Amino acid sequence: MRLYKDHIKRILGFSISLLALICLSPLLLVVTVWLHFANKGAGAFFLQERPGKDAKIFKIIKFKTMTDERDADGNLLPDAQRLTRVGRIVRSTSIDELPQLINVLKGDMAIIGPRPLLKEYLERYSPEQARRHEVRPGITGWAQCHGRNSLSWSEKFKLDVWYVDHCSFITDVKVILYTINKVISRDGISQDGQATMEVFKGNN
Repeated sequence: MRLYKDHIKRILGFSISLLALICLSPLLLVVTVWLHFANKGAGAFFLQERPGKDAKIFKIIKFKTMTDERDADGNLLPDAQRLTRVGRIVRSTSIDELPQLINVLKGDMAIIGPRPLLKEYLERYSPEQARRHEVRPGITGWAQCHGRNSLSWSEKFKLDVWYVDHCSFITDVKVILYTINKVISRDGISQDGQATMEVFKGNN
């Protein structure tokens, strides 16, 4: 298991990502142009600093599914109001995650692992929850295929840490199969009452 976790997983991830980017390049081009116009000048890509393995900061790359529209005071409108019709389609089909294949090529991420969350969450984790950073973050993961954004934060972190302790080729194959099912069924895309996932405020 250690050999797979430390070496084979990275080689497989790089190879699969490179092949996927080549095969999906026509789709990625079409979506890029589509979002460029739908986002009203906000651009087609979303870049944000996220903590990766050992909490090392990197810039995640995703398709941008929201506009940058603001209210009269200059504050961004709520996510539900900025999420475009095109963005909703791109997000519900998980196409917004595909640019992260570039992060996998660079070594910032793996195909499978705990999702990389916001940088400001680092100081809010318990020591046990922080163990999610013992492996590279992933495009999909054990938590995503067991509820995705419909999970509570505590449930999600427990599943992330479980994956850290049980990372193996067989586990990763299961994640891929479960993820395909979730994407097809579009299950758990958002949390009840939220356009995306609510903010993690810590364990207090």
